[in-house]
Amino acid sequence: MRMLVQRATQASVTVAGETVSAFDGPGLLVLCGVAPGDTPAQAEKLCAKLLKLRIFEDERGAMNRSVLDVGGSVILVSQFTLYADTSHGNRPGFSTAARPEEAEPLYRHCLATLRATLGEARLGGGVFGAEMEVRLLNHGPCTILLEA
Repeated sequence: MRMLVQRATQASVTVAGETVSAFDGPGLLVLCGVAPGDTPAQAEKLCAKLLKLRIFEDERGAMNRSVLDVGGSVILVSQFTLYADTSHGNRPGFSTAARPEEAEPLYRHCLATLRATLGEARLGGGVFGAEMEVRLLNHGPCTILLEA
C-alpha cells in the first residue's frame, strides 16, 4: 500500500461537477494506492503513520507537528496509478495495482480507520473508481510517499 501525502492549505475533490470533499485550512491531501495482497493490518499501520507524520511547522518553523496537532483535515483519494509500471515502453502498465474488488474494501477500511480518530468533519474522500477533479494548494511544497 502506498500513500502520497501532500501538505495543503486548501484541497477539494469534485465528481461530475459536484464537490464531494473539501477543506480550507491546514490539512493533507492523500492519494492512496493498493497492491495485490495488501492487508487491513498494513492499512491501519499506514493510517497511524499518516496521522502522526510531523510535517506541519511549529512556532520556530521546524516541521514538528502532525495533522492532529494542528487540528487539520484529511482528504483520502483512491489512486491506482501510484502503482504504474513504466519500466517498459511509454505506456504505463497497472498489473502491480490491486483489482478494484480487492482495492475498494481496503480504501474504505482506511477511511473508517481515519474517521475513528478525525471524525466526520475533518475527513473527506473521493469516489472510488470515479473520474475526479482533485485540486490542492500544496504548502511548501511538501509531498511525502509512505509505504507499507
